[in-house]
Amino acid sequence: MAENEGIRLNKYLSEAGACSRRAADTYISEGKVCINGKPAEMGQKVMPGDKVTFKGCVVRPADKMVVLAYNKPIGLTCTADERDKDNIFAHIDYPIRLQYVGRLDKDSQGLLLLTNDGDLSNSIQKSVNNHEKEYRVRVNKPVTEEFLRAMGEGVPILDTVTKKCRLKKLDNYSFTIVLTQGLNRQIRRMCDYFGYKVVNLKRIRVMNVRLGDMRPGELRPLTSKEESELRRLVGKN
Repeated sequence: MAENEGIRLNKYLSEAGACSRRAADTYISEGKVCINGKPAEMGQKVMPGDKVTFKGCVVRPADKMVVLAYNKPIGLTCTADERDKDNIFAHIDYPIRLQYVGRLDKDSQGLLLLTNDGDLSNSIQKSVNNHEKEYRVRVNKPVTEEFLRAMGEGVPILDTVTKKCRLKKLDNYSFTIVLTQGLNRQIRRMCDYFGYKVVNLKRIRVMNVRLGDMRPGELRPLTSKEESELRRLVGKN
């Protein structure tokens, strides 16, 4: 059999949507992945006809890679935990297993990308790649130029200083902000630092994909143009 036949196990698991490549390596080392009933080894390849199981469940390669845009409503959580009745997947009717790309907290709404392409998901979420995400924010008191300037220069939160970012005032209480990182509740923490409270937070863009006029709860496949450009931007075309 030729050397280039088969696919590395961690890539197989990632492309099947089971987990990321990095997580796959951990699971393999812990003996949670088997090929044809035997514990898999690091670096092992999956050959045509092999049966791969992960935590006892059969993992099959995805027939087709899909990327979807979803307008997450307020009140739903970004988790696959079925014990949480508010998990987003309990409210999405789609025939294949998906993963979300960059979470939105329960009190936030807006654009969430969903895919079964683990490599694409990981590439979009890596902070080092500086991929843009844009949000529309409404706060509880008037937005000043001093506040916008200070936010844009970087804010000390979570034992680090946020990357510089772009902000634009929309009205007395609203602004847009473009981030290239995704710290936990980042925008809310940044605003809190300056004494502002976020009243409404909506993600309106992820890289080249825009929320547009999608209704809360609406799910749509990316257009071929959107997906092609998205993959080009992350080097996955």
